[in-house]
Amino acid sequence: MSKVVITGVAGLLGQHLSRYLLDQGHYVIGIDDLSGGYYEFLPQHDDFQWLEFDLANDYSILKSLFQKYKPDVCYHFAAYAAEGLSPFIRKYNYVNNVVASANVINSCITHDCKLVFTSSMAVYENSKPPFTESMTPKPIDPYGIAKYAVEMDIQCASEQHGLRHNIIRPHNVLGIYQNIWDRYRNVIGIFIRKTLNNEPMIIYGDGSQVRAFSDIQYYLKPFAELMSDTYNGEIFNIGADKYWSILDVAKMVEKIGLQEGYQSEIVFAEPRHEVKEAYCSHAKAKFLLNFNDETNLENLVREMFNWAKDQKSRETRHMDYEITKGIYEYWK
Repeated sequence: MSKVVITGVAGLLGQHLSRYLLDQGHYVIGIDDLSGGYYEFLPQHDDFQWLEFDLANDYSILKSLFQKYKPDVCYHFAAYAAEGLSPFIRKYNYVNNVVASANVINSCITHDCKLVFTSSMAVYENSKPPFTESMTPKPIDPYGIAKYAVEMDIQCASEQHGLRHNIIRPHNVLGIYQNIWDRYRNVIGIFIRKTLNNEPMIIYGDGSQVRAFSDIQYYLKPFAELMSDTYNGEIFNIGADKYWSILDVAKMVEKIGLQEGYQSEIVFAEPRHEVKEAYCSHAKAKFLLNFNDETNLENLVREMFNWAKDQKSRETRHMDYEITKGIYEYWK
């Protein structure tokens, strides 16, 4: 049995991986400030401990936690992944995605704990898809910049302090327990929430943007494989090979909604600053980690829709903007 820390444990990745590792017999210590996740979704298990605090501002608690549990592995999932919003919340973005990560890195170095960091496809986004791990990152927004900055710091910590680590670049992952009440991220979750409320689904631009969506269940085994040091220092893309236009995805949600007795029209709004086509090659993860994504997107969206129908009403999150110059009309 290993002792595993999971930051962002109330988020989609954290909730699912914590359950998977507990089923495998590991002891899991979860951390979350509940700014983007929900306590009700956390696992209930004798070998699961959960602490609520802010990684960026409560470093003393993090240090005490590592000193007490002496974890073997830390999966650092905690982040605020609102990529399109990040130019308007720069400070919040860098504090939550860089400063918080620096505290986690320090703790892993001090206690010789392996770090598995979830970066993002956003580091590639000025490149031509399919993105491969060998490409030099070219992020186009503060969120991608933050993720790449943390990647570089981890590499530095590895060279100078011997930090054992892996970096994962997941993208467009879906599943039950996802936060569908955030108006700035998780596009399919937003479409589902809008449809359940009989509100229009908003597409930014003409909907021809291309993304690949994948089921969280296929991430868990390769994530767990990274507990070992077999591929120490390697970077892996994780996600689906099949890609879809945003318009096609909206039509899929619309169809499922109609079948379930809900109606939502598709409306178009001003485009935002984003790349048109973004998807990855997963050949490396398939070869080394036996990663095998078999996502059936329509079945997955239907599963999420039926799960979401049974959720209690929750307040949709609104952020405090740091600047409003150039902000899109639909976020004002």
